Amino acid sequence: MALYGQSRQIAALLEAYRSGRMHHAWLLSGPQGVGKGSFARAAALRLLADAAGPAVDAPGLDVPADHRIARLWEAGSHPDVMVLERLYREKTKDTARSITVDQVRGLSRLFATSPSFSPWRVVIIDAADDMERSGANALLKLLEEPPANSLFFLVSHAPARLLPTIRSRCRVLRFAPLEQGDMHVALRNLMPDADDREIADLTAAGEGSPGRALRFAGLDVAGLDSAMESIIRSGDPDNGERVALAKALALKAAQPRYEIFLERLPTRIAAEARGRHGQALADAVALWEKARALAGSAVRLSLDPQATVFELAGLLASLNMERASSARR
Repeated sequence: MALYGQSRQIAALLEAYRSGRMHHAWLLSGPQGVGKGSFARAAALRLLADAAGPAVDAPGLDVPADHRIARLWEAGSHPDVMVLERLYREKTKDTARSITVDQVRGLSRLFATSPSFSPWRVVIIDAADDMERSGANALLKLLEEPPANSLFFLVSHAPARLLPTIRSRCRVLRFAPLEQGDMHVALRNLMPDADDREIADLTAAGEGSPGRALRFAGLDVAGLDSAMESIIRSGDPDNGERVALAKALALKAAQPRYEIFLERLPTRIAAEARGRHGQALADAVALWEKARALAGSAVRLSLDPQATVFELAGLLASLNMERASSARR
């Protein structure tokens, strides 16, 4: 499990473990796709392997592949670990909307017997934001009276959504977007066959999140960004650029690019707003609010893609300062 750019978080965890002051619950907070889930799994494996023996003499959270605990982990058969995440539903070929209370209550199986290989038992919840309210309450009871030698790693992309009582019982490790150099290394390792141009484009588009960048692979996100930039700069006075973009993204085969467009357009408007002041800033913020509402509901409400793209691109055109000034006159 390769980790990138997380040396401070690794050092904090290992210092707590080696000092004997290991907190029973860790809240791994930060943007989605920066490696929090990978960190939780790597930390769990390292602590379980070291405790079970032989002791691990490797940098960071690395564990040799031939370590007996590493082999168990790789096979998915370590009895002292439970990972809670949204379940894949074979019938509907999609992922459940939440981690259910029954999944959380199922943790009782882990703590009903003695650990098999070391004193520790580990729970990973990825992501804790996905828990049902009743599931969060069930977890809180475990955190309030944790079983002996238990470790909880809670991955959270939006910790403010968690119960304050859950947050208060965790030690927080904050994860920031990766620096450009770490992003480049991560993507080069994850996409060894990609050319330098694609790696550079994805590094920029991922905004510090390798997970996000990987979702963009093969979708020509740089082309989408260029089209949005052109509409802002020209104001698209004859609607030609908007029509072309709307037609291109309305094709059935373009659904993944359409969804990426919905995600990136409000972010592009927000970036434009940050460079403005006074009335221009207020106008841009209003456009961002409209864009976020429309883009956020488009797929859920099955809105027509062509009409949706045309309307959203119109908001981009409204950012053109010269056009907006003329409209006010």
